[in-house]
Amino acid sequence: MRNLQRKRMEASCLELALEGERLCKAGDFKAGAAFFEAAVQVGTEDLKTLSAIYSQLGNAYFYLKEYARALEYHRHDLLLARTIGDRMGEAKASGNLGNTLKVLGRFDEAVVCCQRHLDIAQEQGDKVGEARALYNIGNVYHAKGKQLSWTATQDPGHLPPDVREPLRRASEFYERNLSLVKELGDRAAQGRAYGNLGNTHYLLGSFMEATAFHKERLAIAKEFGDKAAERRAYSNLGNAHIFLGRFDVAAEYYKKTLQLSRQLKDQAVEAQACYSLGNTYTLLQDYERAAEYHLRHLLIAQELADRVGEGRACWSLGNAYVSMGSPAQALTFAKKHLEISQEIGDRNGELTARMNVAQLQLVLGRLTSPAATEKPDLAGYEAQGARPKRTQRLSAETWGLLRLPLERSIPRAPSSDEECFFDLLSKFQSSRMDDQRCPLEEGQPGAAEATAAPTPEERVAQPSLMASPQTEELLDLIASSQGRRLDDQRASVGSLPGLRVTHSNLGRLRGDGDPQEPGDEFFNMLIKCQSSRIDDQRCPPPDVLPRGPTMPDEDFFSLIQRVQAKRMDEQRVDLAGSPEQEVGGSPEPRQPCQSGAS
Repeated sequence: MRNLQRKRMEASCLELALEGERLCKAGDFKAGAAFFEAAVQVGTEDLKTLSAIYSQLGNAYFYLKEYARALEYHRHDLLLARTIGDRMGEAKASGNLGNTLKVLGRFDEAVVCCQRHLDIAQEQGDKVGEARALYNIGNVYHAKGKQLSWTATQDPGHLPPDVREPLRRASEFYERNLSLVKELGDRAAQGRAYGNLGNTHYLLGSFMEATAFHKERLAIAKEFGDKAAERRAYSNLGNAHIFLGRFDVAAEYYKKTLQLSRQLKDQAVEAQACYSLGNTYTLLQDYERAAEYHLRHLLIAQELADRVGEGRACWSLGNAYVSMGSPAQALTFAKKHLEISQEIGDRNGELTARMNVAQLQLVLGRLTSPAATEKPDLAGYEAQGARPKRTQRLSAETWGLLRLPLERSIPRAPSSDEECFFDLLSKFQSSRMDDQRCPLEEGQPGAAEATAAPTPEERVAQPSLMASPQTEELLDLIASSQGRRLDDQRASVGSLPGLRVTHSNLGRLRGDGDPQEPGDEFFNMLIKCQSSRIDDQRCPPPDVLPRGPTMPDEDFFSLIQRVQAKRMDEQRVDLAGSPEQEVGGSPEPRQPCQSGAS
């Protein structure tokens, strides 16, 4: 009777797991995760089956962006694989952990996990696994370099060494991956490698090389009929040509991006393409066409309830109308920009909009023509409609008042953080006591000094920079208390969710007569890592504005901001001259319109 019950439970667990797998393959990860969770509740004696359930459940939560739960199940998978000596299972779990840690922004830990995957794949002669591990390590370095580049003041091609180094490493691993997948004859994997090589070379400033790689990516995407990859390739080619100064060529690539986004019925990407085209035509000083595309962006942002994108579109439209000499229209959009900035809590945007509104109102107050103060007729615009109408231009004297400040970029949200573990992680997080200090809020006295940890020499010269003895004691106490939590951190194999330990599988979990877990050295390294990570004790960072879905990851707005900030006179239209005299010099590009990961 007991054996029959066990067989029924095993069959039930397997059936639930198979249904979960089917649903995940169909793209329904939420329902798939529910079936996998049900399978865990039923439990199984088969350690291989349980490992597979953990792995797929972790992947399901990863796609659902529930990264804490994904980490939890990938850790269970790793622990079980190590306990039973499953080297391939350990490699698989290590790779999954690395990918999850990468998304969380914990790049150094992710590299350790992915390197473990690579080492085991090479040890086992698994070429496919080796190629995946190489690609994943490249992804980690690529993500690290890209994140660092967001905070750097330099632009692609002029990045500081600490930003260039991870991008260089990413390129090296992508090259190794490309060589191996060519050997394996995997064309799809070659396409991904070409795309990411193009992206890394683009960030490194090698724009000609970037275009060559993206053209290879484009060819393979067309070969497979992969419209989404084709769209990303066109977008990335447009970005590279912006930096090569070929704005007209970039515009053609962005138009193809726009066309494919409509075929794919992806409104958010369609809006991004319109935004990129609007900014490209601004560089070409075709302000009417720029306003046309910014208006299309605005309409889609309103339809998708993207207030961040809507505010940016209003700002762009205001500047376009200023360049066309139409302050009344510019004022309408500047007021809308102010309203949205206040609503979403964008302090920089609000200050910029207030100055724009004040300056435009001052200009309009000095105009005597009734036509100059009329409100814009928005009824003449449609999502695919006519270009903006020309209105009365301003005199050269009035242009002196129209030096609208350029808005700063909205800061990006920092990556979240969840607990994880692995061998040798402690070396990446040692000596971080200064990083545990709560940073001063912007604007408080001493905030600038708090942005960097003082050197020992600076501490001697400036005692005020040192933490108080009470603070040191508190941090030591926290670290000490966490360091004594070895037993609490251990995940006993016998207590893994869904595992029914029986005589049939006890032998695989035993050593010298007792159930065995990985040695103390493994857990000691884990505790060293976690006891030195007092991130949980930190004050949470202030809220930052989210990136709207209609805004590109790499905002071309920054290009317009920095390129034009010092060239306002060249952006003005000299009404006393001929049309040829109205065109200023071609600005040097600095920031891309849009980026698509391949």
